Amino acid sequence: MAMTEREKVVLAQIQDWVNKLYSYEPNDFELTYEKYLERSFSLLPENIQQQFFSVLDNWLFHLHALIQGSQLQLDAKERIITAGRVFNPGIETIEELISLDIDKLQYIAQQQISRHRVYSIAQGGLAGTGSSIMLGADIPAMAVINLRVVQLIAMTYGIEVNTPYEMMCSLKVFHAATLPRRMQSRAWDELMSELNNEKDFYFYEGNEELANLAWMEQPLQQLLKGIAIFIFRKKSIQGIPFISMAIGAGTNYRLTRKVTEFAHTYYQFRYIHRKGGEMI
Repeated sequence: MAMTEREKVVLAQIQDWVNKLYSYEPNDFELTYEKYLERSFSLLPENIQQQFFSVLDNWLFHLHALIQGSQLQLDAKERIITAGRVFNPGIETIEELISLDIDKLQYIAQQQISRHRVYSIAQGGLAGTGSSIMLGADIPAMAVINLRVVQLIAMTYGIEVNTPYEMMCSLKVFHAATLPRRMQSRAWDELMSELNNEKDFYFYEGNEELANLAWMEQPLQQLLKGIAIFIFRKKSIQGIPFISMAIGAGTNYRLTRKVTEFAHTYYQFRYIHRKGGEMI
C-alpha cells in the first residue's frame, strides 16, 4: 500500500525525533549517578538481584493484564472505537481503525495523551500534599497511568493488546519509554529489530525480561521525589503545601510526557510501516 504525502511528512518527523535520540549526550551528573547505582547494586548477591528483577517483571506483567481486562479500559476502548466512527461510520473493531488517515488517528491519540497527562498532574498534586497514603500509592498509580496510556495509544493505531505478543510489545514500549534518555536509542533499536521481523505472531518469542539495573533509575527518581515532597510538605501558604505539590505534579507530568511521546512515536511508525514505510 502506497504512503500518502502526509504519512511521508510524519515519517520525516519521526526520523528527526530518532536522530535526536541517537545524538543525545549524557552529562557528567548522569554518568556519575549511573556508576553510583551500579556500585550500590553490586553489593547485593547475584541471586538476590535476579530475584528482585524477577519480582518486578511479574508485577509489571500482572499489572498490565489487570489494566487491560478492567472495565475502565474496556470503556476507554469503546470510546476510541466511537471516536473512529465519527470519521468512518463503518468501524466496528479496533483493527479497523487502521483504515483511517494518520491525522485522524493522531487526533484521537492526542485526546488520550492529554487526558492522562492531566491524570499525572492530579496524582502528583495529591502526592505532594504529603499524605502518607497518597505518597505510598504514587509509584503504583503512576505505573497504572502510564501503562494504561501506552495500551490506549496502541489501540488507537489499530493494535489490540490482548494477545501475548502485543501485550509484551506494549510492555517493552513502556520499558523503553521509562529508561534514561541516554539508553533509549538502544531500546529503540531493539524495538525496530523486532518490528523488522514482525509476522502474524500470537505468542511472543523474544526476550521477556524487562526490569534491569538501567531501568531502576526511574523508580529511584520517584523515590527521590517522595523525599523532596516529605521535606517541603510543611512549607505551606494558607495551609496548602504549594511547593511540594508543584514538585509532585511537575515530576509526574514530565514522566508521562516522556512515556507518551515515545509510545506515540513508536505506534505512529508501526502504522506507517504497515502502509509501506521503510525501517528507521
